Order: sequence, then C-alpha cells, then structure tokens
Amino acid sequence: MNRTVAFLSGVAVLAALHGAERAHREKPRDGYTKWNVVAGGKDAIHYSRLDQINGGNVRQLQVAWTYDAGDSYPGSEMQCNPIVVGGTLYATSPRVRAFALDAATGKLKWSFDPYPGEKISGKMRNRGVNYWADGNDRRIFFAARQYLYALDADTGHAIPTFGNDGRIDLREGLGRAAETLSVSSTSPGVVYNDLLIMGSIVPEALPSAPGDIRAYDVRTGKVRWQFHTLPHPGEPGYETWARDSWDIVGGVNNWAGMSWMRRAACCSCLPVRRPSISTERTPLATTYSPIV
Repeated sequence: MNRTVAFLSGVAVLAALHGAERAHREKPRDGYTKWNVVAGGKDAIHYSRLDQINGGNVRQLQVAWTYDAGDSYPGSEMQCNPIVVGGTLYATSPRVRAFALDAATGKLKWSFDPYPGEKISGKMRNRGVNYWADGNDRRIFFAARQYLYALDADTGHAIPTFGNDGRIDLREGLGRAAETLSVSSTSPGVVYNDLLIMGSIVPEALPSAPGDIRAYDVRTGKVRWQFHTLPHPGEPGYETWARDSWDIVGGVNNWAGMSWMRRAACCSCLPVRRPSISTERTPLATTYSPIV
C-alpha cells in the first residue's frame, strides 16, 4: 500500500468513526456543572450542563466586573482559559503571571510573577493552569518558559517541597544536555489521581528536544513515568526510524493539550506533531507522529 492510499484509508477510518460517534452522541446527564479544569473537564469537550444562561436570555447579560492584569506589552497575548474552584478564579496574564481572583467580585486574591523585575519581550504563551487538592493541600500548577511551578492555591506561594523550591526544569530528564535544550509547555497537562501528566513545546528544527510525555508526582515533582514518543531501542516502533534517530531527532511532542477518559480503563488522548526533522524518517516512521 503506497503512502497516498494509506493516508486516504486513514481518513476514511476516521470519518467512519466520527460518524459513528455522532450517531450515538448524547448530552452528558451527570456532572459538567463546574469549570475547575481547562476546557470544562478532563475529556476537554467544552461542555456545561448549567442552564441559567441560555439562548433566550444571553442578550440580557451585563458586565458584573472587569479585571485588568496590567502587564500587557506590544506583541503580547492572552490565551488562558481560566478555571474556577470554590469561588476563586485562577488564570495567567500576558506575561504569564499566575493570579487568583474572587470570582464573584473580581478582587485580586494573590499574584505570582515567575520573572520579578525582569523586562519581557516577545510572546509569552500560556493556555491555562491545573488544580489539584488533597484535603487542605490545594495546589495550582502552571508552566513559564522551561519551568513547571507548583503554587499554594490559597496564598500563591511556591511550594518548597515540590522540585527545587517550588519548580522543576522541564529540560531535565530527556537524555540530552539540559542547558542545550529549549523546552516549555504552553498548554496545561491533565491531573490523574496524584499525577500531573504533561506534554511540551519544543523547536521545530534541530537542535530540538524529544517530545516525551511525562507524569510528575504532584507532591514532589519527581517523574513517575515517561513515555518516549520517539521510540528507544527495544521499544515498539523503533525499527520504523532511521538508526539512532531517538538520540538525534526532536519533536513528536504534545503541545496543544490532552484529555483523558475513563471507560473500561483510563485512556489519555495525546495529539502530537511531526518530528523536528523530516529527513530522519523512513516512510513508515510515523509510529507516534502525528497521531491521537
């Protein structure tokens, strides 16, 4: 089967699956009454069952409050999808400053700046934060540049027992010299029990980092498991790549965010992009790129 036929066959399969899904899709009957996860839930379907606001009255809405982050600059942007937990709204600003607001009044509760006193230039992109709680231990996670931060959800202070004084370096643990890599995460991961599962954003040209999917312990920041989207020797799909590609090629990373669903077992959906260099691929070297 040539590559064109294979592509068309894949499109046909996806179309059939999509049609079957639409035929059996129903509005969820339970849950979906909160927005404590980016995109509305861990399955990221952007849905809410709340019906106080509807098509008949939405035009009657009036502004209750506004909050100006106050740190925009030429070329800046704000892509954050805020979350609301226990009456508190959590989000990030154009310079990726994390903050918490009273969701009823818009009053600032706390603010955390990962770059205090530093002048920012160029785009800083962040699409949201993660929330995790165990009793009175409540945490907000967000990424800025190469660091993943863990903050106290009540105070905004970095949690010193997480990683190195409240943050971990996303460049570390990828099997290459960390100081030579550019790794960040512009989209929040997903929380599963006491794990924070993260993707990454890396350069699209070499030199680049591999796009490993990593699960971090939410309490300590230690890596609990790591999935190689660029297969290592002995792993499924390794034979479809040119020799030693795993140690040279970068990318095959999940930059746009992910979701997970609980069916018979827990399943995480991880869209990934192409490798950071295409000349290292054989015709079959698409084991995990691009896929869901």
